[in-house]
Amino acid sequence: MNKTNKIWIGIVVLLVVLNLTTIGTILYHNYRENGDDIAISLSGDGQNRISGRYFRHTLGFNDDQMEAFRKANREFQPAAARLIFSIDSLKMEMFNELNKNQPDTVKLNYLSEQLGKHHAKLKKITNSFYLKMKQVCDSSQCVVLQETFLPLYYNETIQDRRGYGYGYGDSIGANQGFRHRYGHTTQP
Repeated sequence: MNKTNKIWIGIVVLLVVLNLTTIGTILYHNYRENGDDIAISLSGDGQNRISGRYFRHTLGFNDDQMEAFRKANREFQPAAARLIFSIDSLKMEMFNELNKNQPDTVKLNYLSEQLGKHHAKLKKITNSFYLKMKQVCDSSQCVVLQETFLPLYYNETIQDRRGYGYGYGDSIGANQGFRHRYGHTTQP
C-alpha cells in the first residue's frame, strides 16, 4: 500500500469515529430530553400536567436536581400508570356490574375494596415522589412545588360539602351556632 492510500484510510477512519461520536451525542441528548417530557397529570382530566421541563423551567431545577427528578420519575411513572389503568378498569367493571339486571353486591363490594387498595397505593407512591422532589428543592422551590401538587391533595368542592343540613354558620348566616335540620339552633 502506498503512502496516499494509508492517508485516505486514516482520514476515513477518523471521519467514521467522528460521525459515530456525533450520533452518540445526539442520541444521548435526545434520551435526556425525552426523559424530561414524561408528564405527570395532576388532575383527572389530564389538563394539569407537569414534566421535567416544567421542573427545570418553573422550579428552576439545576442539573443535579433534574437527575434526581429523572431517577424518581422513572420509578414513579410506570407504577402510577399501572395503578391508574387498574383503577379505571375497576371503575368500569363496577359500573357495568351496577347496570346489570341483578347486580352482584358481593362482587361490587369486592371491587370497591380493590379500588380503595389501588387508590391507597397510588397515594403512597405519589407521596414518595413528592418527598423525593421536596428533598432536592430549596425553600423557594418548595413553595412552587406545593402549589404544583396542591390539586392532588385539595379539592375545592370540599368547602361546599357542609354535612347536608348541619353546620356552623351555614346558610342562615355566620356565627349563629349549629343549625340542625329542624331549625333549632344551639351555641357551641
